[in-house]
Amino acid sequence: MAPTLSVLRRTVAVLARTVAVFTGLLDPWVFMSVSLSYLPRVLATLILAPTGGGGPSLARIREAWFGAFWREAAGPGIRARNAERVRALLRGRVHAGRALADGAEGGNAPLAGVVLELGAGAGFWVDVFPEVADCGGGGGEAEPGRPRVERIYGVEPNAAHHPALRAAVARAGLADVYDIVPVGIEALRAPSAAAAALDARAGRLRLPPASVDCIVSLLCLCSIPDPERNIRALYDLLRDGGRWYVYEHVRCEYSWYMRAYQRFVNIFWPHFLGGCQLCRPTATYLRAAGGVTGVDAWSRFDLAQPPEEEWWHTVPHVLGVLTK
Repeated sequence: MAPTLSVLRRTVAVLARTVAVFTGLLDPWVFMSVSLSYLPRVLATLILAPTGGGGPSLARIREAWFGAFWREAAGPGIRARNAERVRALLRGRVHAGRALADGAEGGNAPLAGVVLELGAGAGFWVDVFPEVADCGGGGGEAEPGRPRVERIYGVEPNAAHHPALRAAVARAGLADVYDIVPVGIEALRAPSAAAAALDARAGRLRLPPASVDCIVSLLCLCSIPDPERNIRALYDLLRDGGRWYVYEHVRCEYSWYMRAYQRFVNIFWPHFLGGCQLCRPTATYLRAAGGVTGVDAWSRFDLAQPPEEEWWHTVPHVLGVLTK
């Protein structure tokens, strides 16, 4: 009887692992099919909407399509699956790709000061900021034992996300602390503090070098243009001792066949996911952000793939905090 039970357990384990492997390999195709389901409704809305003539442009269609898919399906699902991981990240409770228990050694400093949130989207992470830090804005005393966030700049060039983002900021009680920046990363950096002050007086936000305490990037560096140059520009915005909180998907490094499979999926993926690139070596770009090939750009480079992601994950991630 015992040998029979042992064989049954092994068979069940093999079947469960086989299902997990096929699910991991098929997951990007399912994700793209869900995205595709939003296109007819978006096209109908844009075509029927009054315009100045000529119909909607391809760029407007792509922006509205991805905006609807992200707000209604992708964003809420990603938020539900990763909320605890992101809370741990912004609290600094991560090390070697793992979320740590409260009080565990090896963690990083929590979010504080002037914060730059990249790819703010529809605001799915906005309510996490007051959970992990005191976001009281100007004046007043910080709560004892909690880090203080003074200002958050939410960078989001896709205008289709802005109404939902503004609503999320209001719900989180951050209207006095959170500024939506409707431009791409490439338009953020001013050459000097004096130039930034002139821009501010003209009603345009640009940030001088070494003016940001923390950068938060949650699944957004996959779609920024010219990633090496823009990551270096963002690095320059960080003060010495500043921190970059990272949760991003990256290029597969498991084996030749998974790398080949990811490249094949990426032929189609950007067209369904608003220009997102699956095969981007973001961890490599971040490591060399200061224009050097080693880790000299960072006093601490704590970035790794979560150990629970096994080889069949077509969309692997890295998680961690980089300290300048």
